[in-house]
Amino acid sequence: MRIVFSRKGFDTSAGGGPSPIVDGAPVSLPIPDTKGLSRTTYGDLGLGEHAENASRGRLSAGDLCHHDPMFLPDGTCAFGQTGAAQTHLERQGVTLGDVFVFFGLFADELSGEPHHRIFGYLKVEAIIALSQGAPQVMLDLNHPHALGMHGANDAIWFGEGAVAARASEALRLTVQGGPPSVWRRPDWLRRGGLSYHDRADRWLRGGRLKSVARGQEFVADVGRRKAPREWLKGIVAQIVG
Repeated sequence: MRIVFSRKGFDTSAGGGPSPIVDGAPVSLPIPDTKGLSRTTYGDLGLGEHAENASRGRLSAGDLCHHDPMFLPDGTCAFGQTGAAQTHLERQGVTLGDVFVFFGLFADELSGEPHHRIFGYLKVEAIIALSQGAPQVMLDLNHPHALGMHGANDAIWFGEGAVAARASEALRLTVQGGPPSVWRRPDWLRRGGLSYHDRADRWLRGGRLKSVARGQEFVADVGRRKAPREWLKGIVAQIVG
């Protein structure tokens, strides 16, 4: 089994600032559309004011956004990936039954402190290669990866999934006081166990991890170990609870 820490949403380079926490709930803002393929605006998602605030006025309700991952009312999630990030997932052997935990940069609701936190998950039940065309159901959803190819290896990962209804402390990755890139790592996660994080100086004392500044998909192959599964079970419970 593999657990994928998947970075999504606004940050200081994609969008211009952290996503907000609103009335105790994390609201991950989709990044702006750069392909000219989207049919969804921030206003369509009820996120116009939040996008304007987080981008310091560079974006507004009328701007198109890359609505992905897409959490659906029936308790499923559709997530598109392409290019080097998709190749990395394939090379790491990510497949059916593996789980994405989506994280992003958020601003604390009271202090405004930027930090990384988990906001959703996807348990993979299907991997849809888009080179032969997109399924009608994805076209009907206006999923941005279905509306037009983002790369030759474009794919949609689909399965059980949900977005967090509250910004619980258990879903926070960043250590108190930051910076955002320094995480409280789970006890089961050790050096050599997370892709892109092989350097010794990233594994800090006190159970901390300095996460890489760029990159989207960080894969932990946990095999049959019990501790990672128990951690993941707790994370999913925090998200859906």
